[in-house]
Amino acid sequence: MKRLFVIKTRFEAYLIIFALALGAMTRGAQYTLQYPGVGGYLLFAATAGAVFLGGAKILDALRYEREARDAGEKTADSPAVAPAEPK
Repeated sequence: MKRLFVIKTRFEAYLIIFALALGAMTRGAQYTLQYPGVGGYLLFAATAGAVFLGGAKILDALRYEREARDAGEKTADSPAVAPAEPK
């Protein structure tokens, strides 16, 4: 069950970001109706900005996880310290 809530690929990340953007733009459109004028448009821009920041963070996290996994595989293949021999 836990595995269902883990973003593993960039494609999955883009799907999540799309869903966030869809909801944020819907809410932003409601802001322009609820608060006519500049205030509504500023809130609309804030909802869009939140998606940009969240999406960038999701993509960065995927990149960092991949780099850490690749670094772990490299160190596992070539250990820095030779294993100790039994006495």
